[in-house]
Amino acid sequence: MDSGKYVRYTPEQVEALERVYAEFPKPSSLKRRQLIGGCPVLSSIEPKQMKVWFQNRRCREKQRKESSRLQAENKKFTAENRMLVEENERLQKQVSHLSYDNGFMRQKLRSRSATTDASCESVVTPHSQQNPTHQPRERDANSPAGLLAIAEETQAEFLSKATGIAVNWIQMVGMKPGPDSVEIVAVSRNCAGVAARACGLVSLEPMKVAEILKDTPAWFRDCRTHNVLTVLPTANGGTLELIYMQTYAPTTMASARDFWKLRFISPIEDGGLVVCERSLNASTGGSTGPSSPNFIRAEVFPSGFLIRPCEGGGSIIHIVDHLDLDPCSAPEILRPLYESSEIIAQKISFAALRHIRQIAQENCGEIKYGGGKQPAVLRTFSQRLSRGFNDAVNGLVDDGWSLLDSVEMDDVTISINMSASKFIDSQSNSAALFPAFGGGVLCAKVSMLLEDVAPAHLVRFIREHRSEWADYGIDAYWAASVRASPSAIPCSTPSALRSNQVILPLAHTIELEELCSGINENEVGPCAQIVFAPIDESFADDALLLPSGFRVISLENKADEPGATRTLDLASVLEVHTTGALAAGDSGANHIKQRAVLTMAFQFTFENHLRDSVASMARQYVRSVVGAVQRVAVVLSPARLGSQMVVENSFPGSTEVITLARWITQSYKIHTGEELVRVCSQAGDSVLKLLWQFSEAVMCCSLTTNAPPVFTFANQSGLDMLETTFGSLQDIKLEKTLDEAGRKSLLAEFPKITQQGFAYLPAGNCMSSMGRPISYDQAIAWMVLDDEEVNHCLAFMFVNWSFM
Repeated sequence: MDSGKYVRYTPEQVEALERVYAEFPKPSSLKRRQLIGGCPVLSSIEPKQMKVWFQNRRCREKQRKESSRLQAENKKFTAENRMLVEENERLQKQVSHLSYDNGFMRQKLRSRSATTDASCESVVTPHSQQNPTHQPRERDANSPAGLLAIAEETQAEFLSKATGIAVNWIQMVGMKPGPDSVEIVAVSRNCAGVAARACGLVSLEPMKVAEILKDTPAWFRDCRTHNVLTVLPTANGGTLELIYMQTYAPTTMASARDFWKLRFISPIEDGGLVVCERSLNASTGGSTGPSSPNFIRAEVFPSGFLIRPCEGGGSIIHIVDHLDLDPCSAPEILRPLYESSEIIAQKISFAALRHIRQIAQENCGEIKYGGGKQPAVLRTFSQRLSRGFNDAVNGLVDDGWSLLDSVEMDDVTISINMSASKFIDSQSNSAALFPAFGGGVLCAKVSMLLEDVAPAHLVRFIREHRSEWADYGIDAYWAASVRASPSAIPCSTPSALRSNQVILPLAHTIELEELCSGINENEVGPCAQIVFAPIDESFADDALLLPSGFRVISLENKADEPGATRTLDLASVLEVHTTGALAAGDSGANHIKQRAVLTMAFQFTFENHLRDSVASMARQYVRSVVGAVQRVAVVLSPARLGSQMVVENSFPGSTEVITLARWITQSYKIHTGEELVRVCSQAGDSVLKLLWQFSEAVMCCSLTTNAPPVFTFANQSGLDMLETTFGSLQDIKLEKTLDEAGRKSLLAEFPKITQQGFAYLPAGNCMSSMGRPISYDQAIAWMVLDDEEVNHCLAFMFVNWSFM
């Protein structure tokens, strides 16, 4: 080594130090001395010089990681800026055309004469008249050349919708660019059918994105079948595909839809891809294609995906879905489900974008394992749950379902399925249920019309108040139904199953939950559902699932009509006993209310000789659930939500919570010497009310040694931060909320908390129960002491928190 200002190390010394650094990035002074004494190559290095080398090495590593992070963020922001610039240009074009249209209409209004100069009309023509979709040229879909002509025209029309002004897109409220992602979702009301448009940025290459999006059943939960019947190559390296697709009906009161369409996949000059499609029918020069008597033919106008590469990796995706779902074939009360662009945006356009983003996050390692399962496995479970629930709701003959004869008019529909495919798992090809004797699956289902109830509010209430509608005898039956042994049917001793079967609450079972999965994640979406299935304690990835659950789909808002009831079933056989609160709600004249359709379906297994008994039990059980839902719907009406509902359900006023609030504030003053909330009296619930309304997020978690800490209390700001309600706090674990840096910080400060009673934690990030990142400026942790000055729980206060 040189004896100058800078120490120079030999290649052998650098190699030895790098090996040590890989195992010990921050060696102690004792470790450094041991290295110098134990390694001849390092014997000439002084301890101080080695300390400086490790400091510099850590600094270089940190700079390298920071530089890599900044470069990645710069590439992402560049791509986001490009997408927003293009969107701005599209909106400017749209404004220009609307100005032309406005001038044209003004000119027509001023002209009172019977004759109009044709040249004037040719100068400025509304863009709606320029739409080429209404004048297709002559084509013959029975030949490859004719299909290619249809495909090229489809592609031109699709591109005009995706990036042009062929449709007057109206951006959805609440869809604003954020720091982590840019997603723009728009809908239209000026075209035939319903249309939605979404665009976003993902960290996947265009070919990978196209491969994922072409697998429609993987992300479109309502897709039943998607069969590619014909594939024809094209001269430019693309393909033409003839596809027959079937979709499930959203409720029991409507028929399912099917589509016969042409899909055109074509590369473009910048390395991207265009995947576009449209229906083939008489108007487009094509044949009607295959059909099924249980389905109603719907139509796809030019739609698809425009996928373009970004500099530095990733893709910008433009998604357009333009459909005619034949709403006239549905009951009048359900027609809004087929005429809502918002529902199309949520169920198709935004679902595709969300699916792509989730896979990209899985590939980057941003989504961690859950419950010992890989993210892709959990995603597959979710798909299977949704598909199984749709299968039960639709009860199609093709799937082996048949209606059970009923001697009287019945409000609950009972279907049975004795097909072998229901008992053999298609993935594992192994017997799953009742392999040795006859049996089947029975499904009890019903649909209801709800007035003045927000979908997500209702489903959350159902989820958090399971004890008000669930029958634990039914739970035992469900648990037994997944056992391979036929003797497991709980005829006389259902309690015996508790020893080796796990009856998990909805929050911990295999469950699909889409509460606020609408366009705006902060508000109620147009569709909400909760689907669950009984599982064994050690269920396999390919375990057979029999999903049951609830689905609430919002209809368009409308003004109250005199004498309208709050809740009734579509068959008009169920009645609601109104209360004083309901009458008070009806007194408000002509207020805008929400209407929704609730569909529930529950599946049970049965033996042949017990079929009628199980059907009677299922019918009685579903009726009890309907009664519970009706009571919930009345409670959730705006009149109740605006008055005592806030106190009865949102504000936890029990004696235990009041006492805990007093302990929290007293302990904070004991440890820090400062008042958390200033109260004039400790009597009653005054402390709890002030703590409940406190601006910062305050929450408590358990201190059990044999289980992970879970939250037991949170004020209103804390519930908003965790994106949950008071009833489901115990489903949220502390370790799942804090990020890695937050957990390390808490672990490092925990001895200090136990010794002096409190500690200040630095600014950081955490995660809500809905998976949204949260930032906070500071966190304070302190021990909550009870009246005997014994540690009761651990409290946190997150200062200046906000969603990222």
